Amino acid sequence: MHTMWKGAISFGLVHVPVRMFAATESKDISMRYLHEVCNTPLAYVRKCPTCDRETEWSETSRGYEYEPGRFVTFTKDELETLSGEVTKEIKILDFVQLADIDPIYFQKTYYLSPADTGTSAYSLLLEAMKQTGKIGIANVSIRSKSSLAAIRVIDNCLSMETIFYPDEIRPIAQVPNLPEQNVVNDKELTMAKMLIEQLSTPFEPGKYQDSYRQALQDAIQQKIHGQEIKTAPQAPESNIIDLMSALQASLETTKPPAMMIPTEPSIPSASAAAPKRKRGRPAKAKDTVS
Repeated sequence: MHTMWKGAISFGLVHVPVRMFAATESKDISMRYLHEVCNTPLAYVRKCPTCDRETEWSETSRGYEYEPGRFVTFTKDELETLSGEVTKEIKILDFVQLADIDPIYFQKTYYLSPADTGTSAYSLLLEAMKQTGKIGIANVSIRSKSSLAAIRVIDNCLSMETIFYPDEIRPIAQVPNLPEQNVVNDKELTMAKMLIEQLSTPFEPGKYQDSYRQALQDAIQQKIHGQEIKTAPQAPESNIIDLMSALQASLETTKPPAMMIPTEPSIPSASAAAPKRKRGRPAKAKDTVS
């Protein structure tokens, strides 16, 4: 792995020298734009439309557009001054429970390893966090950008996840068309909960694959070898026309072989008809074992 940052974790007066590595990588297949006439890759240039010429990096500055066409500009030195002193420190401010942080705050994950002289301090912090079950909330500057971060243990490794500041999270109130209150049909709700139970399983990351990326890789190989691209047949269109039928069909599709799905007389079912019950006595709901 490539070391992308060197510094130290600090909590109280304790310093833990660490090195940082990106914990994730993009597997997207990169494609370039070509000139369709000759298949030459297109080049992108920085061009000033007023001067009608290409510009060099030495001629560029940064600017904020406060009105259409009007900017306040900043030099590189001005921006560095505003950012303050950039320290090589991950300063832990508080220790909290991981469950207290909503996943919406998390951005990108990094692995932290001990520096050459920091093995003992690293092991001490790692073990202390393991046994207390806490994570650290810290400030860190990476590439001149200040960020909030969470320090936590993954297996036997300290990791750092940059997280958004609270004012960067958009309020739920801005989301359009949310229902003021959830009004649901009791029968539909019961079946939806049964379906959730039938589809519930321990999380196993290895079972999830990027089907689009695999299909694109296969298509690239077929084209390289001059073969015709083969596509999978489309699934037949569903005949489901309402929510109740969709729930019933989903339960039929996902249920274990020996499982019986309770049905009501008014609900059409693809399974065998349920035995008749005596009138005047309401049927008791049966518990479903998932």
